[in-house]
Amino acid sequence: MKIIKFRFLFLSFLLFQLPFNAQTSADSLSTRGHFNNNKFKQLKDELATPNSFRTASGAPGRDYYQQKVDYVMDIELDDENKKIYGEEEITYLNNSPDDLSYLWIQLDQNIRKKDAPALEKNGEGAEPILRVETFVNTFFKEPFDGGFNIDWVKGPNGVPLKYIINMTMMRVDLPQPLKSGDQFNFSIKWWYNINNHIENRARSGYEYFPKDDNRAYVIAQFFPRLAVYNDVEGWQNHQFWGNGEFALNFGDYTVRLTVPADHVVEATGQLQNPKDVLSREELKRYRQAQTSFDKPVIIVSEETAIAREKSFSKKKKTWEFKAQNVRDFGFATSRKFIWEMMAVKLGGKNVMAVSLYPKEGNPLWEEYSTKAVVQTLKTYSHHTFDYPYPKAVSVHAKNQGMEYPMICWNYGRPDQDGSYSDAVKFGMISVIIHEIGHNFFPMIVNSDERQWGWMDEGLDTFMQYLAEQEFGKTHPASIEGLEKYPSRRGEPKAIVNYMSGDQSFIAPIMSNPENVFQLGPNAYGKPATALNILRETVMGRNLFDHAFKTYAQRWMFKHPTPADFFRTMEDASAVDLDWFWRGWFYTTDFVDIGVKGVKQFFVSDQPSKEVLEMLKNYGMTQADLPPVVYTMVEDNDDFKSDYKSGTPVDHSQALKSYIDQNSIDSKSSIKIPKNFYEIIFEKPGGLVMPLIVDYTYSDGSSERVKYPVQVWRKNDNEMKKVVVTDKEIIRIEVDPDKETADIDHSNNSWPKMEEMSEFDQFKAKMKD
Repeated sequence: MKIIKFRFLFLSFLLFQLPFNAQTSADSLSTRGHFNNNKFKQLKDELATPNSFRTASGAPGRDYYQQKVDYVMDIELDDENKKIYGEEEITYLNNSPDDLSYLWIQLDQNIRKKDAPALEKNGEGAEPILRVETFVNTFFKEPFDGGFNIDWVKGPNGVPLKYIINMTMMRVDLPQPLKSGDQFNFSIKWWYNINNHIENRARSGYEYFPKDDNRAYVIAQFFPRLAVYNDVEGWQNHQFWGNGEFALNFGDYTVRLTVPADHVVEATGQLQNPKDVLSREELKRYRQAQTSFDKPVIIVSEETAIAREKSFSKKKKTWEFKAQNVRDFGFATSRKFIWEMMAVKLGGKNVMAVSLYPKEGNPLWEEYSTKAVVQTLKTYSHHTFDYPYPKAVSVHAKNQGMEYPMICWNYGRPDQDGSYSDAVKFGMISVIIHEIGHNFFPMIVNSDERQWGWMDEGLDTFMQYLAEQEFGKTHPASIEGLEKYPSRRGEPKAIVNYMSGDQSFIAPIMSNPENVFQLGPNAYGKPATALNILRETVMGRNLFDHAFKTYAQRWMFKHPTPADFFRTMEDASAVDLDWFWRGWFYTTDFVDIGVKGVKQFFVSDQPSKEVLEMLKNYGMTQADLPPVVYTMVEDNDDFKSDYKSGTPVDHSQALKSYIDQNSIDSKSSIKIPKNFYEIIFEKPGGLVMPLIVDYTYSDGSSERVKYPVQVWRKNDNEMKKVVVTDKEIIRIEVDPDKETADIDHSNNSWPKMEEMSEFDQFKAKMKD
């Protein structure tokens, strides 16, 4: 098949080679102007101006800086009274060029104060259906009071510092401005009541097990943390309302965790005193696991955990952890925990893949948790950078899915008899991959979750899709009976329902997570799908993978913005993607591209009435023309049936003379086709996309042609393509593999295919 890149040769000749004699009409002069609404308009106005901090290429600039914050903490968990006590010493290093007269500290636990404004943030009426626990907790119980109680804030010499608390933010006033390059040491003492995370669907807290009267704790956002100060917005001063997560600084942590002596603890960082907290046998297994690459080593067995459930020790143990260059700290502790780990070789070093779970998680967790951790580390490292931390921990917690550096909590609980459905199994594997994957985005590539939820959730969900597919290939028994791993997000078809939904409840991806209607599709599903389409359809895997890895490596352990991501993806690929970012990320437009019509045209020995009228308008006759070829479609009034016979040369003396007069060498390269088609493609949807078309011919063969997205640059509604072939086209199909998230496939075929109704589909299935 030959693609003709012009509509009519003679028209081009007329317009560009001969004098233009037509007069500009008065009507055209009175037509109002308009702004540039072209889909291919660059993003110059939307993106921040490049500077010495952040370059036009998307890389950190020569003056890029970020603050460093180190913590030394003593934490005690009071299991009997469900309280946590802490005292932290903070070292704040001012790497900015600015002098700072105060510091802002995030008090995220204050969202759980009984009078927190966040409890009243939604303007909603009575719901027609509610979870039982939600109904009881909302209408029957007094609000839980779980906010911070600040005992004191002291400076370097124990001198009290002035501070003021505004909801979830605390301003600490400095005795004198902190100069650029200087550091400031201060300390805070605090405590709060630990919440039941099952009752209030919180990110951290405890789960109570009534059968054995025990609790399992997953503790995070549990200490006052310095807000980010950067070149983009100064102090991060968005309050914590619940959905927008965290903007945090990198630093070093030394944390001493005091818990009941019969508890097992995992946390961010490396355990410093295993000899003090582990039994002789546990220590032996712990060391054995460091070089076990084929299967996990169980440090604390299920039998041991069951025995400890009955102990309720009154003694205490202190577990000490150290972590370098992390942005946060979390930990899990319980006497119910089973503990296993194995080593993974990444970048020439051993990384520990760890799982922590109560007996209620088995047999599912023993079978799949650590496997999922290992797969995540391998897939993500391949596409970004070698995982730099010493371990990655997956902790079982009912109804959870939450991430922190080196540690995360994940749901997936079998029934009481140990049975589980595929939905539970794949849901668990997927959430483990997702939350472990968050170590890369945003724990290392440290975007501002408070402002741009999609930069961590969307990028992570995209990578989750790749890791899930690899998991299915690596562990085929886990997907027995399925062609591939059943990913819930990432494939174009999965986002169609959302993008075709009620526009009143859809927000652009470039929205603050607090302001969207459907956070899951907006921050997770749609950006993941967009990146998958970029990789598979727009850029191709080689270009995309290089650009994506470049972004990850440029911004690891730094604070990127959306502009840094957009610019890097273009900079490292030489692909102009402004049209894609604008459409997919800044609007709520959707994809809908189809075939509007097909016309077959033929070579004619006489001009059509359209051509004669054009010549008349230009004050010309046929005699004024150079040798030309006339074409005519079948529905022209002056069409002759014999135009269908023979070859185009038989119906044009000018064409025949041209071929005859050319050299033998030229003639040998000329092939005379039989069929000429003008195909009209329409775009009812707002998004421009590459046009993928399957042409099927009368002999049963087919051919796929991919037209670049630029075909829409001059007409956003429809465009035409001329196809020349020896074979008769009997079928045309747009987006045959459904890879563009097209919301309506009823217009994707020519001739138009009759779609079966849902009822007819049901009847057909019943017959089978």
